[in-house]
Amino acid sequence: MSKKKLLINEVFEQARRESEKTTKSGLASYLHLCFIDNLKFYDISEKTFIRYYEDFVEGNSSRNIEPERLNKMSQYIGYKDFTDFSRTFIRNDEKKNMTTVKISVDQDEEIISERLSKININIINEQHFKMPEFVRQNSFGLVGMFILGSFLIGNYYCSSGNRNEPLRFFNIANIEKNCMYWDKNEYKPTDCKDGSPSLIVVPKDTIQIKYFKRITRKDTLTVENALGKTWYSKVNGKVEFFTMDGKDPENKKELKKSTAYIIKKYCGRNTDPIMSE
Repeated sequence: MSKKKLLINEVFEQARRESEKTTKSGLASYLHLCFIDNLKFYDISEKTFIRYYEDFVEGNSSRNIEPERLNKMSQYIGYKDFTDFSRTFIRNDEKKNMTTVKISVDQDEEIISERLSKININIINEQHFKMPEFVRQNSFGLVGMFILGSFLIGNYYCSSGNRNEPLRFFNIANIEKNCMYWDKNEYKPTDCKDGSPSLIVVPKDTIQIKYFKRITRKDTLTVENALGKTWYSKVNGKVEFFTMDGKDPENKKELKKSTAYIIKKYCGRNTDPIMSE
């Protein structure tokens, strides 16, 4: 994902958290006013924010954006400018899956990721690598580093069976999850090369992963808590409700905004919670 696309996704995600709006027009309107009131920046119109959403959140555009706009959007989410954002931003899903390894070198314990000139070890996806118990529980010096290296190489040869492949442990791109798939009730990130025939893999959308969910307990919905906040899909008499506008991942039909009539007819206490699953 390009830094521009990543930035704009984060801008709209923050706007969603602050405003609790879910449509692109609502988010664009909120951002336009927010930039004027808080950043005193008048150069991005509501229509421009909508185009950014369509190009970078819904699509994968490489549209050119003026540096000053990139700087202001970076400031909106807490960075000094776009250069600062590009150098230091780590997506939340990467933070959750990252393990920082500490190694004692000549009695001087340091966080390796802060000293790139020596070694940089970021372990993504624990399923690909498990730190030996003796390493995690004890400090170790140069001998320990040698043991760790031997373990990694041995683990690589045992798992890959192909000595001509590049070392996967250092090829982080192989295990990045830049796509997603629909898992009955929500989108989950996955490797774009996932060859499972049961999965339909699409480019990852961080906003949909976080906010687009199927509502499994329709019996809890009422006009008071669902009107204006939910969308629905009706196929062959079966109605499913979702937390965000978009398309039904299973039948690809455009969702409709829930009306009071639809909510009263298909939701509430008269709905069997087991049948709604």
